[in-house]
Amino acid sequence: MRQVTIDGVTLHLARPADLDLPWVGREDLVRQVLAAWMVLDERDRPMTPRLVGRPGVGKTTLAFAAARRLGREVYLFQATMDTRPEDLVVSPVVGPDGKIQYVASALVAAAIRGGVCVLDEGNRMSEKSWASLAPLLDDRRYVESVLTGLQIRAHPDFRLAVTMNEDASTYEIPEYIHTRLQPQIQVDFPEADEELAILRENLPFAPEDLLRYVVGFLQAAHGADEPYGVRDGINAARYALKLARSSGEDPVAWVPRALEQVIGEEALAYLKFPKGS
Repeated sequence: MRQVTIDGVTLHLARPADLDLPWVGREDLVRQVLAAWMVLDERDRPMTPRLVGRPGVGKTTLAFAAARRLGREVYLFQATMDTRPEDLVVSPVVGPDGKIQYVASALVAAAIRGGVCVLDEGNRMSEKSWASLAPLLDDRRYVESVLTGLQIRAHPDFRLAVTMNEDASTYEIPEYIHTRLQPQIQVDFPEADEELAILRENLPFAPEDLLRYVVGFLQAAHGADEPYGVRDGINAARYALKLARSSGEDPVAWVPRALEQVIGEEALAYLKFPKGS
């Protein structure tokens, strides 16, 4: 585990995420994130964009793709309703020698090393947790650790993006945090050709007719304002392939069963059954 010493206190740093998350889709969205992170002058500072959309539309993948363009380490912090301020900053753990060690979160590790942090599903956190990040999100660019008494300043190269789901299982973000998370970048469901490209990227071993059949389902569901995302389509197609392999049948024939088990029986209302099924 990597470590740094600040004002005599040793912090063990979380490691960057090593994930294969290719972005297939709207290039303009990547440009918007990169523009928010741009610094135009020594008196300027990067912005913290919030990527908003329904679950499964690719918000995290988009943030990762933009971060990779910068060529820096990328860190992922998964927010939950149980996230505490110390989870976001520095947490104490018992080391191998039985002594207390201080571990910097993925977010703080990114801030120290000048990396990029993706704070995923940020609107699942409480206001108390958000308050601990307020100085990091404005001109001050630091966080304070109550446990260690440290004020930890962000590296000039540090960048942050926050993803937020549009669903009912989230908190309202306080206004003083909203003003620090700008611009808002709306991530919508992909168009049919983009959705097909995403499925091809994730399932390069799948037959084309299966992928097109699943995209047809997804587009019909989008048109009805259902929350089913491309992740659901990928999982359904993947499961249909596995069912077909075990039975020796055409994977397209297994899509209804796969959708029923991946999403639910209600999803079948948006599936146009192929001839002969």
